[in-house]
Amino acid sequence: MIIASLDGVDAFIDDLLDGEHDYSTLAEVYSQDREVTPSGFPDHQLMVCASKTLGLGLVSYMDANGNFTSVGSPETRTKPTYHFVSNMTQFADHSEIPIALVRQAVKEFFTSGGRRPTCLEWQPETFGA
Repeated sequence: MIIASLDGVDAFIDDLLDGEHDYSTLAEVYSQDREVTPSGFPDHQLMVCASKTLGLGLVSYMDANGNFTSVGSPETRTKPTYHFVSNMTQFADHSEIPIALVRQAVKEFFTSGGRRPTCLEWQPETFGA
């Protein structure tokens, strides 16, 4: 899917929330405004997660500076797990945030040329450690 507008971001997140599943979903997002590495792969990645049952999600950002995940409130889940196709990915404790903030972060990612959004707090991510 190519997201060509901010309305497209909303449609993309709505698709994550409105799927025919009852579990938490993950999608990988890349900015076409960023350079690719010599190997041809993007030099960054934004993972966007959404749980329709919880009404929460999270964002995770990776680039040459490291791996980072959103910081949520202490009331959110420990070790939240999201599904990408049939693979499960576990994230840092208490990293879930309201869907409205997920939307804001993804929109900022696109309007900033693929930079890590500044509209939320970040924590280093160790993926399941």
